[in-house]
Amino acid sequence: MAAPKPTSRFNPRGGDRRGPRQVGGRPGSSLWYGLAFLFLLGLAQMYYLAPSGRPVPYSEFKQLLKDGAVADVTVGDQVIRGTLNQPAGGDARQSTQFTTTRVDDPKLTEELEARGVKYSGELVNRWLPELLGWIIPLLFFVAIWAFLFRRMGGAEGGVMSFARSRGKVYADDEVKVRFTDVAGVDEAREELAEIVEFLKNPKKYTNLGGRIPKGVLLVGPPGTGKTLLARAVAGEAHVPFFSLSGSEFVEMFVGVGAARIRDLFQQADVKAPCIVFIDELDALGKARVQSPIGSHEEREQTLNQLLAEMDGFDSRKGVIIMGATNRPEVLDSALLRPGRFDRQVLVDKPDVKGREDILRIHTKTVKTGADVNLKVIAARTAGFAGADLANLVNEAALLAARGDKEAVGPKDFDMAIDRLVAGLEKKRVMSTKERAIVAYHESGHAIVATVLPGLDPVHKISIVQRGFGALGYTMQLPLEDRYLMTRQDLLSQLAVLLAGRTAEEIALDEISTGAQNDLQRATDIARAMVTEFGMSETLGAINYDGNKRARFLDMPMPADRSMYGDDTARLIDAEIKRILTDAHETARTVLTDNREKLEAVTRRLLQVEVMEGDELRQLMGVTPAHQEPSPDSTPLPPTMD
Repeated sequence: MAAPKPTSRFNPRGGDRRGPRQVGGRPGSSLWYGLAFLFLLGLAQMYYLAPSGRPVPYSEFKQLLKDGAVADVTVGDQVIRGTLNQPAGGDARQSTQFTTTRVDDPKLTEELEARGVKYSGELVNRWLPELLGWIIPLLFFVAIWAFLFRRMGGAEGGVMSFARSRGKVYADDEVKVRFTDVAGVDEAREELAEIVEFLKNPKKYTNLGGRIPKGVLLVGPPGTGKTLLARAVAGEAHVPFFSLSGSEFVEMFVGVGAARIRDLFQQADVKAPCIVFIDELDALGKARVQSPIGSHEEREQTLNQLLAEMDGFDSRKGVIIMGATNRPEVLDSALLRPGRFDRQVLVDKPDVKGREDILRIHTKTVKTGADVNLKVIAARTAGFAGADLANLVNEAALLAARGDKEAVGPKDFDMAIDRLVAGLEKKRVMSTKERAIVAYHESGHAIVATVLPGLDPVHKISIVQRGFGALGYTMQLPLEDRYLMTRQDLLSQLAVLLAGRTAEEIALDEISTGAQNDLQRATDIARAMVTEFGMSETLGAINYDGNKRARFLDMPMPADRSMYGDDTARLIDAEIKRILTDAHETARTVLTDNREKLEAVTRRLLQVEVMEGDELRQLMGVTPAHQEPSPDSTPLPPTMD
């Protein structure tokens, strides 16, 4: 189901405009311990080696000696310490101890004897200063070496840690997500509830000889909640959760990816039971092919190691390998065989009930007005994934805050839907002529979409510039769930796409470059009818395309004409031209029969710039079978011009 985008673009220039915990220690703490130890050594050195007593100059010491104030001295190699007969200056608070630096004075001994001063020598003990002098630098360099070594070999990453797995590990009490936080994917949730039951009570299955699947592959479009589901399984089972991406295994060094796979499974074995979740598995598990220009040997070696580890892993230990991808068609077949990722769970876009439940979860933390009807919002967001709906609620809250509102109202949600579907509104002034061209163009889309049977009703028409080069858009919303399209449905869509250009031809007798996107999309549909769906009577029920399209990604594949000859290619081109010509004539007939209504809708659109579908139907005198747009089929993308 595709999100509702505008059906075409009107471009005047002819172009389209997860608290993780890392495994490993904390090498920074050892550095702080080393600095604290050095600080304590410095304090000890200051305390034990600092000279005692009041320091005095040697000249003052000589004067004190002449005055007879010195009682005794101890002469050392570098320092002379002594005691005075009384405190200096007669101040009792002063100490009688003093120290002075020794100078070369041969007559010092004679003067001491002449003054009757008791003196003695000092045996110098140098072990503590020498010990501190060489052990402190040694300890400092040892601490720096240990710090750098741990940084290089630690789990955070470094020169010597390439072989360590870089997955984030969440403890069993850190995963707060539960199944109640997941909505819109009831079938997938029921499938994964069995995994939770096995992790909680494995004997229930092993006693009967059963074996739980080793690997569970979550496949689906982007934004549908695959990662959230995997976290919910771990949260419900209360087991550790390893989370990493497939691209984290590949490095510039050969053999690193395989080593990280081995390290990951060793860690998982220690923490079993647990869940190992590999997001974007297609980055690691692409199909191995032989090509003349060679292949990516490192990626294939990593994939081979993953296959070997999953084969040799004992599922009874309670380690579940979960993967997620939106490109299952590119995965290697050996990865999907029984015994590896043998269970595939589809996580598809939600239906209308699922979208309502998702909106209810995301609006719990948002102040919404009493007049907000989530059922109506869910009906207007056909094709939205869970991430799109979360973004919608956030955009609506931001718009309400910008308008200084106390709560988010229905108008805020409508503006948010328009912003996400059609793009940001632009405040640019167009000339009167260009506004008329855009108005006729959009009126043509809307009138043909309303007149032709079996098409989704028009929800809104706008000639306000939005997005990249979109000067206007026409939005249709589905009335019911639809999973198949008939040939007549596709022909009607082609008529709607070409109606904008046709309206310009009829009303202005001129065409513009704004139909570039319409023509491109119409040509793609016509080509698919001929080459893929076998809807051409001339060519028959044959598929001429042969390209394997991405299952969940809207990625156009280039046409490969090497599969058929030139004559067949000419027939295909002729059939495509015939189909588009017939659709063009259908649109011309409808607009010619409703010429007055085309003028009325255009005049009204020039006045209001944005017209709702109900007003359009009133102007045309049409009453739809269902007044409220339904919810859930794949809508025709809005016509953005």
